[in-house]
Amino acid sequence: MNEKSIDPGVILRQVPLFRDLSDGEMEGLCRIMIQRSYRKKTIVFTEGSEKEAVYFIQSGLIKTYKTDENGHQQIVSFLKTGDMFPHTGLFHTNHYPATAETIVPTLLLAMAIKPFEAFLSNAPGIAVKLLRVMSEKILELQGKLQELTGQDVQNRGQLFLLKLAETNGMVKSGKLLIEIPMTHQDIANAIGTTRETVNRLLNQLRKEGIVETDRSGFVIHDIEALRHWREIVNCPDQ
Repeated sequence: MNEKSIDPGVILRQVPLFRDLSDGEMEGLCRIMIQRSYRKKTIVFTEGSEKEAVYFIQSGLIKTYKTDENGHQQIVSFLKTGDMFPHTGLFHTNHYPATAETIVPTLLLAMAIKPFEAFLSNAPGIAVKLLRVMSEKILELQGKLQELTGQDVQNRGQLFLLKLAETNGMVKSGKLLIEIPMTHQDIANAIGTTRETVNRLLNQLRKEGIVETDRSGFVIHDIEALRHWREIVNCPDQ
């Protein structure tokens, strides 16, 4: 994969955990990082496999998902440049809590678990930050489950698009873009429905002038409509 080389330290400075490290500490951290290159749609690790490393995204996109007993995927998160994974179960299990797969060609910085633990033992302030980040991620997942539980497909679909826009959206040329290439099946896996239902939902949102889709992701024309929908869902009596 041909990628323009980026200084790992620049990427790690984007990670809240490492933002306050001294230059010397950052150099030491970079020395124990290994850069790994992946083609698109490549598995980085699988759910339940032995945990070997913690990863930071230097460039590209990652999705994490769980698989049920019927082989259906449930997407947990989409991760972008500067993100760390996995977050949950880092200290409490020897196995990965979900599968991680690249969406586009991706460069990762990998740190083996033992060197990472040694680094944290010498930097207690970083360890405290990590625990805080992990707690925030757990609350985020709980919030996601609470939002989706009991909602119909239309609500789940619109809430999913709003969450993507708020976490991964970028404004370019006056447009709000979500540059995550996704098939209708990917969206169906994320909101627990069928590909045909997603097709009908996106067609309806396109007719209403709220969302457009293309090969690179989504264009959100009316994010306020999605936010208004969330307010209705959260406060149905208003």
